[in-house]
Formats: sequence, structure tokens, C-alpha cells
Amino acid sequence: MLKIAICDDEVNIVNKIKSIIENYQKSIFEIQTYNSGEEIIKESKNFNIIFLDIDMNGINGIETGKKIREYDKLVKIIYVTNYTDYTSSAFSVHAFGYILKPVKEKEIYNQLDEVLSYSHEESSEILEFNTTEGNIRIDLKDIYYFEYKLRKVIMTTKDCTYTIKQKISEIGKYMEQYGFVMPHKSFSVNLHNVKSVKGYDIYMMDESIIPLSQKKSTQFRQSLNIYLSNKIERSKRG
Repeated sequence: MLKIAICDDEVNIVNKIKSIIENYQKSIFEIQTYNSGEEIIKESKNFNIIFLDIDMNGINGIETGKKIREYDKLVKIIYVTNYTDYTSSAFSVHAFGYILKPVKEKEIYNQLDEVLSYSHEESSEILEFNTTEGNIRIDLKDIYYFEYKLRKVIMTTKDCTYTIKQKISEIGKYMEQYGFVMPHKSFSVNLHNVKSVKGYDIYMMDESIIPLSQKKSTQFRQSLNIYLSNKIERSKRG
């Protein structure tokens, strides 16, 4: 679950952004709200995303962003502003994106889509799992899929398999933010490692064949197409 902060001195803007994020269908977020730069800096919490107003009373968004960067180098800061001439001022903060007021659902969703796609593509994304073999840390790209089998969840990776101490439904929901989709009630697959889809069979990069349920076929194919389209766009920009 990604953690999101919304910081704006206009309560109606905070509530609107929060409502839009809560209706986003591709992931689940933990949302915390703030009404000033001083407030979010005082708590010094780590977030995955911060929607940060630039023109706030007290410490403005640029200075707030600089303070946040002192204790969190990784958070993706998305500036929300009434103006278009703040880009150069925000350069030192390394902003992830900008949204103009009045905020629109489509623009916020586009930013969330970008965050999710970048989260999956970042090569340094290491996840930790509690397994019967002990706690293990593994690169996201090395995970192929999770399978519910004989009342256990088996994680198949590039090098070996592990038994996870969680329900497949919990794993499936948690891994959505990293580009995993459940094509079947007993599987959660990494879209990054899908080779092809033929009929109701999903061919993985390790030559495994995962069943695709008829009920979830349309949704899975759409998710895969979106993932591949985003990947192509990123490669063009790179």
C-alpha cells in the first residue's frame, strides 16, 4: 500500500484531492492530510507521494519541499499550483510532476499512473517477505508469480521458490501497486515477466504457463496493454 500525503492550506482543495484519490481503481492508498508546510515538516514522516501546494501561507511549497528532501530523498513530490512559472524554482526539489488548479480528476489519475509505472520500473526496488525459509529481500523484477497451492502461497522467482506466510488475496492486493495482477483466484503475476497471452493461458518468461480465468480475462488483458503502453512511452522518452 502506497502512502500519500496531501498538503494545502485550502481545506476544500485537500478534500477534493483526497476524494479523487480514494476513487482511483488501480491501487489502494493510505492518505494523510496537512494544512501547512510547518505541519508536514514537523511530523517528518516518509511517504511515497506528496501532493504539495506551492502558494501556502507560512512556509511555501518550495521551501517545504526542500525541507522534506533533507529527510526523504525518494518521495515523489507533485506540486499543485495556481501558476505556471514555478518550474525553475522547484528544480532543486526534484519535483515528480505538476498539477494546475482547479484540480481535475484526469490529471491526478495521470500522475498516479506514472507513479505506479515508475515504482515497478525502478531497478532498485527491493521487497522483503516473511517466508518459511526466513525473511528474504528480493528485487521486484526477479519475482515471476505467486501461486496458492496446497493451502500455501508459493512465490516463484528467477532463482528459486519460497513459501509465503500470507493469504493469496492479501498478497494479490498488496502487489497491485508493483504491477502485479491476479488473472485467476490462485495466482498473482508480475506483468513485467509476462511473455505472451494465448487464449486462456499466460506464458511467463520462465516458461511457466499460468491459467487465465474467463471472468478475469478482459481485465487482465487491459492491465497488460496499459503496462506495455506505458513501458513503450517511457522507452521513447528515455
